[in-house]
Amino acid sequence: MAKNHLIRFDWAVKRMLRNKADCTVLEGLLSVLLKDNIKIVNFGESESNQQHADDKFNRVDMLVKNSSGELMIIEVQNNYEVDYLLRMLYGVSKTVTEHIRKGDRYSTIRKIYHINIIYFRMGDGEDYVYHGITDFRGIHNNNPLNLDEEQKKFFMKENVKDLFPEYYILCVCDFDNFAQDGLDEWIYYLKNTEIPETFTAQGLPEARQQLRYDNLSDEEKRAYDDHIQQSLYEQNSIEDSFSKGRAEGELKKAVETALMMNADGVPMDNICKYTGLSKEQVEEIVGSS
Repeated sequence: MAKNHLIRFDWAVKRMLRNKADCTVLEGLLSVLLKDNIKIVNFGESESNQQHADDKFNRVDMLVKNSSGELMIIEVQNNYEVDYLLRMLYGVSKTVTEHIRKGDRYSTIRKIYHINIIYFRMGDGEDYVYHGITDFRGIHNNNPLNLDEEQKKFFMKENVKDLFPEYYILCVCDFDNFAQDGLDEWIYYLKNTEIPETFTAQGLPEARQQLRYDNLSDEEKRAYDDHIQQSLYEQNSIEDSFSKGRAEGELKKAVETALMMNADGVPMDNICKYTGLSKEQVEEIVGSS
């Protein structure tokens, strides 16, 4: 490894960034993303620390509380999950119920931010950072539902959306590596595990020093190297599965097309041309139908 090589964020967030005495790196990321001066006062019990890796509750990489009493879930996900959006909903819902006791007033429910750092394409979109809020609007005039003055005093909030969870999705793989602001500088690190000397976004100077590979003990280096190898193996396995699935799907479509063309009396040469199948394959397909 290069002398100044940095470690990946997914490793750091699980092994190195849980020190209550120095939260500057995480506070930097959260402050840049939320455009606020975030101060972490407590680390909650992360669901990813549970004993069974296949436990359905094993979802949250880190849970922190800021100086305003708000909860922030930070999750890093490397592998594609078709239902990941609902996984986000589940994680927030579970956190809500875990932080309210039976008999408590609903006003004790805390504001939650769910920050998702993902390394796969999320749906069909053109951006690489998405922000989701709850916004109530009239179905007849499209005007927003606002808090009245009594509610503002009671909740100490200005808007309805401030009461509900907010979601952030950072689609790291969609970033074009052209950093135009502090958030882009952070995403550049998340994608490339590098922090150029010219980057100055809050938290990155500290990350450049704290997250150096050379800072790890020999035991930590072995564990980190094993983690990287395992991640590569899992990613290759997923890609192989996708490739196999695509190939099987294409073959199935070719077979269906060949059968329909044969039923319509299309000549053999044309069937082979438009399906990509050989004459022997088409004859076998037609003969077994």
